[in-house]
Amino acid sequence: MRVVIGADHGGYPLKEELKGYVESLGHEIVDVGAHELDPADDFPDFTKSVAESVTSGEAARGIMICGSGVGASVAANKVKGVRASVCHDTYSAHQGVEHDDMNVLCMGARIIGIEIARELADAFLSAEFVPEERFQRRLDKVLDMESNFGG
Repeated sequence: MRVVIGADHGGYPLKEELKGYVESLGHEIVDVGAHELDPADDFPDFTKSVAESVTSGEAARGIMICGSGVGASVAANKVKGVRASVCHDTYSAHQGVEHDDMNVLCMGARIIGIEIARELADAFLSAEFVPEERFQRRLDKVLDMESNFGG
């Protein structure tokens, strides 16, 4: 699978460590930055790049890392077609895909370390949406909300 990954200064070191692991799982990485540690950069810039890569079809899924994961999640969900969530446990990382068709995983590098990040990435990337009627019905309602309120 082609996976886009991005991070601001708060997530940059973790992103650099995580890239090789995701590749070792057999995925292709598209790194949209940051490409250097710059304390003055802003998470919305990298989040936008991750989100646009997913919605354009350049990548099937995205991973965005900032300090807490919260800002990245808030920003990513402003992009039509993105279903992002901050996840710091493996259940949420796979269940978000299986039940909610989550396509962007957000993580907080100040909250978790590399071992948990690896487990989260693996859970997120190995999960598939379960097309049961109840999950599809709920997803359709979310997509309707996006269509009506998404700007």
